[in-house]
Amino acid sequence: MSKYIDNVNTYLSQMKIKQTFVSLKSGIEISKLSRILTGTQDVTSGDMEKIAKSLGQNVEYFMSDIFELPKVVNSVTTEVVFYAGEPNKEQEAFAMKIIDLIENIDEVLGAKNRFMNAIME
Repeated sequence: MSKYIDNVNTYLSQMKIKQTFVSLKSGIEISKLSRILTGTQDVTSGDMEKIAKSLGQNVEYFMSDIFELPKVVNSVTTEVVFYAGEPNKEQEAFAMKIIDLIENIDEVLGAKNRFMNAIME
């Protein structure tokens, strides 16, 4: 397997991110993503971009020979997964806005912890 795939798999494992999440965020079908991550299918530069972007990183981050994971502070895992069928374009756009909102809320709530950690150092 390539260094990129090895690093992505390490990142997913350590950050406890499911392939389903990456598939939904990247738009890559889950079966194709699985083949890419197991090394059964070659990864294209377009797929590399989509995967990295879905994880909030750039391709170069996962290409590094010295791969360092971000430090997770006060990790609490809460997972909610459901399938409601295939969304139409309007529903998909609305869902993406909700995901953006949740990510923004998470950033705001996490800012206090990062600020307090910076002060304590």
